[in-house]
Amino acid sequence: MTRRDFIKRVVLGATGAILLPLTVPLLSAEAAWQTGGAAMGIRVKETYLSFRSLSNREQTDVIILHHIGNTNADVSAATVHQWHLANGWAGIGYHYLIRKDGTIERGRPRDTVGAHCYGENWHSIGVNIVGNFETNEPTAAQIDAAERLVAVLCRLYGLRPSGETIKGHRDFNATACPGENLYAMLPDVVAGVQSYYM
Repeated sequence: MTRRDFIKRVVLGATGAILLPLTVPLLSAEAAWQTGGAAMGIRVKETYLSFRSLSNREQTDVIILHHIGNTNADVSAATVHQWHLANGWAGIGYHYLIRKDGTIERGRPRDTVGAHCYGENWHSIGVNIVGNFETNEPTAAQIDAAERLVAVLCRLYGLRPSGETIKGHRDFNATACPGENLYAMLPDVVAGVQSYYM
């Protein structure tokens, strides 16, 4: 428990206020997403994609950032879904995809095992920021959306945002993903997530 939480509990306890469990904001954030509302200033656009068989993820302790890599076009989750189906996968391997204008689209259902980082899918969430960041840079809208989304995910899964809980794909596999330019921005992205997490 942080000092701030302790003081809040003491003050509210002294006034006779009833404290709700710390999970209530998390449930509210998830309920807002499920009803199409906003959580922490973000909306997730539902894509209603159909998947082949998926399995539930039992543990979540890291969020892995990716880029499209082979194009800098503003592709949709539906387009990536078709690419991945053509690979013989269950469907899009990422849980979220962030478009050039900052729109966040749902990929795989959030609590299912992804197909985005070999050997690490069982305990991670995959977030793809659309673009080829070997040669280009993400838009400001994409970075802001990513920071907000990852802050909400950290709250939902009880993760403290840090360089240990927010990683690039290349931190786990031999790949250029998420591209040199986005990878160089990761410390700033983590700092942005921390500012929204507070």
